[in-house]
Amino acid sequence: MKGVAEQMHLLPGFRFHPYDEELLLMYLLPKTLGVALVADINLYRYDPWVLP
Repeated sequence: MKGVAEQMHLLPGFRFHPYDEELLLMYLLPKTLGVALVADINLYRYDPWVLP
């Protein structure tokens, strides 16, 4: 099975460095509107083998 980096054709050493505008438009604005793309969970409530 291929890893995510291989599926996306990312070179070794690739780093995620979004511009400020990209962060605002793609992450923070939707989050403030209640449409979060990244789920917020409390990791301390789960054992490692039961994480969702």
